[in-house]
Amino acid sequence: MTKILVTRHIPSPGIELLQSIANVEVDVFVEDRIIPRDELLQRAAGIDILVSILTDKIDPEVMDAAGPSLKMIANYAVGFDNIDLAEAKKRGIVVTNAPTPEINESVAEHTIALIFALAHRVVETDRYTREGKYHGWGPELLLGTDIAGKTLGIIGGGAIGSGLARRMKDGFGVRIIYNDIKPNPKFEEEFSAEYKSKESLLQEADIVSLHVPLLPSTTHLIDEAALALMKPTAFLINTARGPIVDEAALVHALEKGIIAGAGLDVFEGEPNIAADPAVADRLRKLQNVVLTPHTASATRSTRTAMSKQVVKNIEEFLAGETPENAVK
Repeated sequence: MTKILVTRHIPSPGIELLQSIANVEVDVFVEDRIIPRDELLQRAAGIDILVSILTDKIDPEVMDAAGPSLKMIANYAVGFDNIDLAEAKKRGIVVTNAPTPEINESVAEHTIALIFALAHRVVETDRYTREGKYHGWGPELLLGTDIAGKTLGIIGGGAIGSGLARRMKDGFGVRIIYNDIKPNPKFEEEFSAEYKSKESLLQEADIVSLHVPLLPSTTHLIDEAALALMKPTAFLINTARGPIVDEAALVHALEKGIIAGAGLDVFEGEPNIAADPAVADRLRKLQNVVLTPHTASATRSTRTAMSKQVVKNIEEFLAGETPENAVK
């Protein structure tokens, strides 16, 4: 009997599919909250497969609690920075993630929503109207920024960056520039994109959108020096991972008008919006920021597709195959 622990209820039909696999026993933490650490350690004892959520820190302590029976960690997320990969590899534990085409589309769409919310001051004007401040049309009332014809700088030209480039180029005629580990001729041909150094991209772009994984090399990729290169009219969008941006430096840049605004779906101190409470308080007070609670992939179809992908990874593993989404 294969014992599987799911640390939080994932959308149907994920759980039902897991339970339908022959010779498995599925234990699900059904409460709609992050599983308490003590309970995670207790319920992990003797499991064969752990289905984790990106809010779970899967470190040596968890692996020790599970014991030598633990052979697979199936992460319900595209990212896997919550898992100690080196430790898992040392113990011979297979780690998988759950990328799907639906995620790429949802995150690209959410990125666009943040861009337009900033440019057209949607959140700010909604608040203004609700507070009873609107007393009639004015020629200079809450003026925003047009997007058509602007320069979009994409850092990370993978599937999500490509989805963003396609929509913005075809729909709004923006100029696409990008930066990645190395030039991508296919990306350039498809979107008439120009490869730039990070520094040149930051200097030229009207909108900078981040689509890279969280790695030591990308932690604080956008810091004080990077922000200083950006235009004072530019927007920064982060739907990737919070620590890619130095939030203290970002708040300072927004307060001082070094950049015009930011759209953030991810944060350094999640579930808090900043690691430093003082920085979080300053961030909340800013009018030129749109904040969403890590919901870029939060559509029913996407979260369902992710649950199916997790099960597919497990089925491939149980069949003795190397799962397609095994993290190298």
